[in-house]
Amino acid sequence: MGLLRVMMPPKLQLLALLAFAVAMFFLENQIQKLEESRGKLERAIARHEVREIEQRHTQDGLRERDLSASVLSDSEEDVVIIYNRVPKTASTSFTNIAYDLCGKNHYHVLHINTTKNNPVMSIQDQVRFVKNVTEWREMKPAFYHGHVSFLDFTKFGVKKKPIYINVIRDPIERLVSYYYFLRFGDDYRPGLRRRKQGDKKTFDECVSAGGSDCAPEKLWLQIPFFCGHYSECWNVGSQWALEQAKYNLVNEYMLVGVTEELEDFVMMLEAALPRFFRGATELYKTGKKSHLRKTSEKKPPTKESTAKLQQSAIWKMENEFYEFALEQFQFVRAHAVREKDGELYLLAQNFFYEKIYPKN
Repeated sequence: MGLLRVMMPPKLQLLALLAFAVAMFFLENQIQKLEESRGKLERAIARHEVREIEQRHTQDGLRERDLSASVLSDSEEDVVIIYNRVPKTASTSFTNIAYDLCGKNHYHVLHINTTKNNPVMSIQDQVRFVKNVTEWREMKPAFYHGHVSFLDFTKFGVKKKPIYINVIRDPIERLVSYYYFLRFGDDYRPGLRRRKQGDKKTFDECVSAGGSDCAPEKLWLQIPFFCGHYSECWNVGSQWALEQAKYNLVNEYMLVGVTEELEDFVMMLEAALPRFFRGATELYKTGKKSHLRKTSEKKPPTKESTAKLQQSAIWKMENEFYEFALEQFQFVRAHAVREKDGELYLLAQNFFYEKIYPKN
């Protein structure tokens, strides 16, 4: 460069320096533009990666939500309710509600009809019934009802048990209703001939004469229906059966109502199991079928007849079970509904979640 300065005239040297400076400036400018372009490219790549991550998370979230909804839907469609109805407890009135709603709410209703209305199944029929209830997918969701005593599904290795519900009644009122039903039938099927048809003897006359159809032993029914398929359940006056019936009522039944407060029972079922009972309360209040069955020619017993039955140990046990069920039902109801201006209304959700961790 020193030699060039000696050989080149000053003007040319100045031009060469200017050209060199311009070239350097141009190169630096191009390098800066390349750096800026590289920065933009890196930012674009980063934004793209973020979008991919967000999209992936969104898709995962949607899949999880869809999966959860599918699981919930599958869970709802897999529900089975068993109503092992006790005779003469307004069971037909309640079952008619299920029949009226099954088409609208999309579930199946199946009547369990046992030979001679025997409430105890053979061991082979127990296995068949458990298999039907748990594996008959074409019939799910399902509402089974029938005069069958409680059956413990866990004894058969079943993972998901059905939901049991039931209704019971004051034991003497139930017996009086059944007594006249056998003689005069009801307005559900008025043309059907009943087993005791033609017997005009009143319930009071039966009690006075010590007849078998009104004997204290006939009161022994609601306890064994809740006790189940154990031999001791059907030993009249068994203290063990009473305690087992109480245990099953609070541990195996989702809800047990009483005939005298059937509307409240229907309302609470609609709130707890809307998949089945949506619209049940309104139907009960306005529908005709739900109030259809009434025993004909029924005469209330005299105080003397009632007092005579209440002297028996069997009545005391059945009444103890009824009072136990009534107290439990009223306890559940007190935490589910409130009364205002003579009308009952359901309480809104009264729990929530907080302090949910981790935050992200």
